[in-house]
Amino acid sequence: MRISTPRRRYSAGAMILHWAIAGFILANLFVGWRMGFLAGLAQFDAFQLHKSIGVTVLLLSVIRLGWRLAHPAPTLPAGMSASERLAAKGTHVFFYVMMIGMPLTGWALVSVSPLNIPTLLWHHIPWPHIAVLHDLPVPAKSGVERIATGSHVALAFGGAALIALHVAAALKHQFLNRDGVLGRMVPFLSPDPR
Repeated sequence: MRISTPRRRYSAGAMILHWAIAGFILANLFVGWRMGFLAGLAQFDAFQLHKSIGVTVLLLSVIRLGWRLAHPAPTLPAGMSASERLAAKGTHVFFYVMMIGMPLTGWALVSVSPLNIPTLLWHHIPWPHIAVLHDLPVPAKSGVERIATGSHVALAFGGAALIALHVAAALKHQFLNRDGVLGRMVPFLSPDPR
C-alpha cells in the first residue's frame, strides 16, 4: 500500500501563472492610475494598454482557476491557527474575484461606453464588446456604466489593499514565523520551516 505525502510546494505551472498574473496586475494598477494624468493620444494609448493587460489577466486567471481546480494547493503548516487558515482561504477567494471581476467590469465599461472605441489587444488582436451590453439602449447603458465603474474602482482599491496584506503576510511567515509558507510559491526558496 502506497502512502502519499502531502505536497509542500505549488506546481511549476501554478508558480508561473501566479507571478505572471501578479506582474500584470501591478503594472495595470499603475497604468490605470497614470491614465488620469494623461490626455490626447498618450491617454488613448494608455487605455489600450490597460485593456490589453486586463484581458490578458482575465485569460490567465481563468487558466489559473482551472489549474488550481486540477492541482490542489499544498497543505498549510500545522502550526497555523484556525483564523490564519480562514484568512488565507478568504484571501485566495478574493484574489480570484479580483483577478476575474476587475477585467470583466472593465470589459463591461468598454462595451457600454458612449465613445464606442474598439479594443485592439497589444495593437494587433481585435477584442469584441460584450454584445448583450453593447446593444442596450442608451439609458440602460448609463446604469450599467455606473455599476461597472463603481465595481471596477472598488476592486482596484480592494485589490491593491489585498496585495499589500498578502505581501505583508508572506513576509511575516518568512521572517517571523519561519514556517516555509513563502517557499511554497517562490521557486528557489525552501518550503521547509527554519
